Amino acid sequence: MARVSGPILQAADLGKQVTSPEGELAILQDINFNILEGETLAIVGVSGSGKSTLLGLLAGLDVPTSGQILFDGVNICALDEDGRARLRSQQVGFVFQSFQLLPGLTALENVMLPLELAGRSDPVAEARERLTEVGLEHRLHHYPSQLSGGEQQRVAIARAFAGNPRVLFADEPTGNLDQKTAQQVIDLLFRLNRERGATLVLVTHDRAIADHCARSITLAGGRMTGAA
Repeated sequence: MARVSGPILQAADLGKQVTSPEGELAILQDINFNILEGETLAIVGVSGSGKSTLLGLLAGLDVPTSGQILFDGVNICALDEDGRARLRSQQVGFVFQSFQLLPGLTALENVMLPLELAGRSDPVAEARERLTEVGLEHRLHHYPSQLSGGEQQRVAIARAFAGNPRVLFADEPTGNLDQKTAQQVIDLLFRLNRERGATLVLVTHDRAIADHCARSITLAGGRMTGAA
C-alpha cells in the first residue's frame, strides 16, 4: 500500500474567476478538500467542469482568485512565480494527455533533461533506470515520432517520476490512447504510486479510471458536487 501519513495538499475556499466579454466568469467556486500523503485522488467531471483548472492551481501553474492552497503546510499562493517553479521542480511531476515530449530528443534524453536541470550526478544512469521501470529499455534512443502513443506516454511517466516527486499530477493521461493501451498506462501509474509512495492526483472524465483511486471528487459547473 502507498504510504499515507497526513495532508500534503489542502485546498481552502478556492475560487478562480476570469474576465470575459460578458463580465466576470467563475471557473471554480468554494473548493475545499485535503489530499493525504501517498493517497490516490481522482478529480472527475464533464468537459468544462473546471477539472484542469483545479489541477493547474494545485500544481502552482496558476494562482486562484480567492482562497489558498497549502503544499505540505506552505501557502503556494503566497509564493512568486520563481518560488512556485522551484517547488514544482523539486516536489512535483506531471503527465499530460498530449505527452509533452520534446520531439528533437530521444526517449533517454527526454527523461534525462529534468535530472540534468536538477543537477543530478549521473542523469544518464537514472534515466535508463526510470525507462527500464516502464519497460522501455529497448527504446532508449528512439525519438517520439518513432514511438507509439502508449510508448510516448510511458516515456512521459518515466520523466515525471525521474525526480522522485512527492506529488504526481496526471491530466487525462489516457485521453489519446486506445482502451487496451490506456489500461496499461493506468496500471503503470498505480504501480509506481505504490512502489514510490508518491501522491497521485488524476483528472479524468472516465469513472472506470476514477474507481482505481482511493477517493474521488466530482466537479460540475466549477463546484464540488460529490466527494468520496
